[in-house]
Amino acid sequence: MARRPTPLGTPQPTGLAHVADLVRSTIPPLHPAGLPFVLTPLAVAALARRHRWVRRTALAAAGASAAFFRHPHRVPPNRANVVVSPADGEVALVDTAVPPAELNMGANPVPRVSIFLSVLDVHVQRSPVAGEVLAVVHKAGKFLSADLAEASDANERNSMLLRTSGGHEIAVVQIAGLLARRIVCDAKVGDRLPIGDTYGLIRFGSRVDTYFPEGTTLMVERGQRAVGAETVLAQLP
Repeated sequence: MARRPTPLGTPQPTGLAHVADLVRSTIPPLHPAGLPFVLTPLAVAALARRHRWVRRTALAAAGASAAFFRHPHRVPPNRANVVVSPADGEVALVDTAVPPAELNMGANPVPRVSIFLSVLDVHVQRSPVAGEVLAVVHKAGKFLSADLAEASDANERNSMLLRTSGGHEIAVVQIAGLLARRIVCDAKVGDRLPIGDTYGLIRFGSRVDTYFPEGTTLMVERGQRAVGAETVLAQLP
């Protein structure tokens, strides 16, 4: 869910429409994958009106789920040849590594940025570039803590390969974590994704690795906070 800046001269809403627009811009919408996790405890709360502690617990669970599955609007940069962050979180690694073998990108190390998502971060994933999906491969694995370096190879993951209009190939890998037990990827081979477009989600606590072609200039540092679809991770050669 990437949003472009409003062009100058566009009529602005007034009255109740303006209030509604302010509410939409302040309260993030819910990702569809979160609906069962919100509606189920709400139903329990509705049925348990005479049991105060059950009702409060159910409402708290619904609120926590709504916060976890929030899907805020983002505005990607309009600069050419940049790669944006595919996720919200902390930059855990800025190094070189061999891309996942299942993507057949070769055995040479290439630039990589790893982003760790805590349970408090937005957990949707966004396309780091505008491009065509060349491959989507899911691989079973372990559920080590996602902030460990070995999680890239050992943990369950979903790898996606994108090719930009300029011919650059970018790999983005969703990695399950200690609590994560479900990786969602809606992208399919042949899809054309706009930069910053939402394509997947990981439940609950996870990591996302991005692999870049040789010659890429990385523009983030370890420990930096990244905002999905907006923070520029790198400049392509």
